Amino acid sequence: MKINFNTDSITQTLCKVATFKRIFAVMLGLLIGLMPIQAATVRIMDLAHIQGVRENQLVGYGVVVGLPGTGDNSRSTQITNKMMLRNLGTVIEQENYIQKGASAAVIVTATVPAFAKNGDKIDVTVSAMADCKSLEGGVLVQTILKAPNGEAVAVAQGPVSVGGINKIAGASSARTAITTTGRIPGGGIVERDIYTEIGDETSITLTLDHSDYTLVSRIANAVSRIAPARAIDGTSVRVQIPSKFQNDRVTFLSILENLEVAPTAERAKVIVNERTGTVVIGADVKLMPAAVAHGNITVTVAGQNDVSQPNGFSNGATVGFENADIEINKTPGSLIEMGANSNLNDLVKALNSIGVAPIDLISILQALKKSGSLQAELIII
Repeated sequence: MKINFNTDSITQTLCKVATFKRIFAVMLGLLIGLMPIQAATVRIMDLAHIQGVRENQLVGYGVVVGLPGTGDNSRSTQITNKMMLRNLGTVIEQENYIQKGASAAVIVTATVPAFAKNGDKIDVTVSAMADCKSLEGGVLVQTILKAPNGEAVAVAQGPVSVGGINKIAGASSARTAITTTGRIPGGGIVERDIYTEIGDETSITLTLDHSDYTLVSRIANAVSRIAPARAIDGTSVRVQIPSKFQNDRVTFLSILENLEVAPTAERAKVIVNERTGTVVIGADVKLMPAAVAHGNITVTVAGQNDVSQPNGFSNGATVGFENADIEINKTPGSLIEMGANSNLNDLVKALNSIGVAPIDLISILQALKKSGSLQAELIII
C-alpha cells in the first residue's frame, strides 16, 4: 500500500510550532524582566541601637602576686603591698622587707554591658604599670573596679592568662607574645545592678552607627508601618511607642529591631595605615584627569677598614683607618596619565606598572587627594 504525505501541510505545521516557541520565549523573557528583583536587606539591629542603651567602662588599681622574679622593682609597689597587708591584719615595719620581683602594680580595666545585674561575671584586662617583665603565672589580688563617677561597680580577682611566654637568660631572650598584659576571663563580678533607661515616657530614639541620610530615611519609612516614626537628623529616628506596648517595651523593641531595610552604598573611601603600609581602596573610587611621576634615588655608603703599615726599620706606627665608597643609583623616573573617571582597576594597574611600593602609594594618594583628582575620602589611621 502506498502512503502519500502532504509535505506542504507538515512544513506549515512545523513553522507554526517554531513561531509559537519564539513567542513563548519572548513572553517568558518579558515576564522575568517584569518580576521584582529581591534586593539584599539588613535588620535594623545590625545598623542602629537604642539611644541610651550602652556599655560602661570600669577601671581599678591592683597588685598581681606570685611572679617568679619577673615583677617590678618600684617603691610604689612595695608601699602598696605594705598597705594591702595592713588591711589584711598583718603589720610589717618596712615595705622593703617584701621581696622585690614577686609582685607587680597593675591597672585593671573592664567593660560592663547594659542591664548587667548583681552577680554577673565579666572579663577583665590586667596591664603592668612599672618595669614588670612578665605577668605570666601571676594572680590578681581582689581589686575594686570603679565607674568614672567614682562609684564601685565590680570587683576582680583571679589568675592572669597572658597567652604566651617571655624568658630571659643572660643576654638572650625569647618571647612569643606580649606578657605584660593579660586577661582574666570571668574574673570580675558585678556588685550592683546597672540601671538603663529605654527611651522616655512616650518614645524611643534609634541611633545609627554612622551618619547616612538615605539610610535613616529608609529606617523611618520601615518603622512607620508599625508605629509613628520620623527621621530627626542624619543618625536618629524618633519612634512613638504604640499604646498597646506602653507597658511591654521589650516586645515592641523585639519587633522593631527585626525589621529589614535595604542598605545604602558606602561613600567612596581610601583607607591608609601608615604604620603597616596597608592601603584599602573602595570599589567606587574615581579619579579626575591626572599625571603621576615616580622616580627614586638610592645612595649607598659602604665602609671598609684598612691598615697602614710603616716602612721597615722606621719609627712609624701601624695605624688603622676607614675608607668609604659612595654609590648613587638613580632609577629613571616614570610618568603615567590617568583619564577622567578612571576606576579602581585603572589606578591599581597604572601604579603597578611603575613599580610603586606601598609606602610610595601612600604618598601618591595623598598628593592626588590634595590636587583634587582623587574623588574619595582619604582616611589615614
